[in-house]
Amino acid sequence: MRKFIKGAVLLQSCLLLAISGAAQAADEPAESYVYGTYFVCDVTQQDRADEIYMTLDQPLYAAAVADGSLTGYGLYAHQTGGKWRRLTFSTAPSIQALMDAQKKIGDQADAKNKKLGDEFGKICNAHDDYIWRSVAGNAGTSAAGSAAFSTYYVCDSREVQADAIVTQIFAPVYDKMVADGKLSSWGYLEHIVGGSFRRLATMTAPDMNSLMAARGAINEALSDNALGDTFAEICDSHDDYMWEVKAGGTR
Repeated sequence: MRKFIKGAVLLQSCLLLAISGAAQAADEPAESYVYGTYFVCDVTQQDRADEIYMTLDQPLYAAAVADGSLTGYGLYAHQTGGKWRRLTFSTAPSIQALMDAQKKIGDQADAKNKKLGDEFGKICNAHDDYIWRSVAGNAGTSAAGSAAFSTYYVCDSREVQADAIVTQIFAPVYDKMVADGKLSSWGYLEHIVGGSFRRLATMTAPDMNSLMAARGAINEALSDNALGDTFAEICDSHDDYMWEVKAGGTR
């Protein structure tokens, strides 16, 4: 069983302590959690890793979405950015649902073809695990485009203030881009468990040219906003990644 399945099980106890199990009120958005594993891979063999994922894992994740165990999944491939070469993720409305599905899929993958799983682990033999909670956006509730842009932020103790700026000031701009068909999806997520990145902003579009044009329009729309400057002061360090969407699905 590869690490991106095992890691979810190993982190379960600390996650359940970190997240309240209280039910959402009827008028509040449904909770959504993301388990993402960011892989460092042998670049000469990473296409083979994609083949293994599509053969071994993708049918299992698609089945989990179809039966309601998960709300979404995906495989992203590095196009531009740092050391991460592949991202696999799954989404669910609660930590418990996410962990239960991960355990089931891990067992199924081992039973199906453990040799393939071990081969994947040799190609992509280092990784970082993160758990995120959705704060704003429509990511996970609509089909993603074929190109994705993600910004991973390091923030100071005022990160809740940064969240308010996103939901009140940034969100309407992103929502309009989706309504106009310039973006396929967007999301803003908070760190639950993982490394140093505290917030994640992500968006997808039908292709990379459309994505970069939309990003430029968003930056221009927000360029003269004082609260945008405040957000940049709070979350003053970041890493950008551009991804090719290799596989994915939502309920």
